[in-house]
Amino acid sequence: MTLSIGRVQSPGIIRIGGGVVRETAEVMAQLGVARPLIVTDKTLVALGHVQTLTDVLAQADLKWGVFDGTVEDPTDTCMEEGLAAFQAGDFDCVIGFGGGSPMDLAKAISAMSATPGHVREHKAPAQLDLCGVPIIAIPTTGGTGSELTRWCVITDTKLVEKYNLSGLAFVATAALIDWQFTVTKPARITADTAVDSLTHAIEAYVSKKAFAYTDAFALSAMPLIAHNVRRAYMTPDDATAREALMLGAAQAGMAFSNASVAMVHGMSRPIGAHFHVAHGLSNAMLLPAVTGFSTAAAPTRYATCARVMGMATDSDSDANACTKLVEALHRLNDDLAVPSPRAYGLDRGRYFDALPLMADQALASGSPQNNPRVPTAQEIVAIYSEIWD
Repeated sequence: MTLSIGRVQSPGIIRIGGGVVRETAEVMAQLGVARPLIVTDKTLVALGHVQTLTDVLAQADLKWGVFDGTVEDPTDTCMEEGLAAFQAGDFDCVIGFGGGSPMDLAKAISAMSATPGHVREHKAPAQLDLCGVPIIAIPTTGGTGSELTRWCVITDTKLVEKYNLSGLAFVATAALIDWQFTVTKPARITADTAVDSLTHAIEAYVSKKAFAYTDAFALSAMPLIAHNVRRAYMTPDDATAREALMLGAAQAGMAFSNASVAMVHGMSRPIGAHFHVAHGLSNAMLLPAVTGFSTAAAPTRYATCARVMGMATDSDSDANACTKLVEALHRLNDDLAVPSPRAYGLDRGRYFDALPLMADQALASGSPQNNPRVPTAQEIVAIYSEIWD
C-alpha cells in the first residue's frame, strides 16, 4: 500500500468566535509586535468596523496606521501604494482587516517588503518562502478563507491577469475569525462569499492533491455552508447561520490551502481580471457547469459531496448523486439570484473575443490541472460560452 504524503501550512495562532477581535492586542503581544499598519478599505471604515479594531488597540496603548486604499481584486499598483505606506512608517506588522482583498493585500505588502521586484516575478507555480513582517488576518466577510491559506491573488494592471502567489510568505502569522462582523454584509456579498467558500470545499475534496487531512476540513465545511447560506442570505441577522458560514469558510480555507483549488478557480480569475466581476460571483457563475463537466472523472468523490450536503442520499447511485449535485447547484444559484455573464451586463462582443485569451490564462494558472478531468483550451472556451446565457 502506498501512503500519500500531505504537506500542511497554516497560521501559528488561530482564534475563532464571536468577539474574538477583542483579543487582537493580546495576540500581538504573543508575537512581540506593537506597531501595526491596518490594511483595509473605505467601506469598513465607514461602517465603523475599523474603529472597533482600533479601540482595542487604543485600550492597550498601542499605536497604529491605517491604509484604506484597498480596491476589490487588489492590483499591483494598489499593492505598491500600500507598500509605500508601510515603508513610510515605523510599522512592525500588518493587519489585514476585511474580505479577501484587504487580507490578500496585507499578505502581499508583507511579502514584498522583504523581496524586491514585481509580484509577477513570483506568480505560481513559483513559491515565495522568505517571510516579511508578521501578518495578522481578521476576516469580515467569511468567504475567501484567505486568513488560513498560503495564497494571495493580485491583478497585474499591465498584462490584465490575476496572479496566484503562494508560499510561506503569504501564510498569516495569526488569524482572528470573528463572525460578528458579517451581519452587516449585503445579500449579494453574503451569497457570493458563501458560494466562494463552498467552491473551495468542493474543489479541495475533488482535487488531485487532496489527502485525508484536507478531506476532513472539506467534508465538514460543505454542509455548514450549504445548509446555512440561504438563511443568511434571506435573514442577515441570523447569528446561527452567520457563525456557521464563517466556520465553514475557515474550514474550506484550510482544505484548499493545502489541497489546492481546481478548474472553477482557474476559469474564474480571468473573468475577474478582464471584466471586474467579483471573485465569488464568477465562481458561482461557473460552479454548476464545471461540476457537470467533471463528475464522470471522479463520480465517487462528487457523489460524496452531494450526500454530505443532503443533495443526494445513500440509496442513490454515484451517477444519480452526481446528477442531483449539478441540479442542486443550479437551484442554489437560482435561489441566490446569481446572474449569468449576459444578465450581469457584460458586453457580448468583448466577452466572446476574450475567450481564447481567458482560456490560455486559466490553463497557465495551473489550477485546472488539479481538476479530476483536465480540460483543453477548447473545452474551457466551450464552458465560458455555455454559461453566457
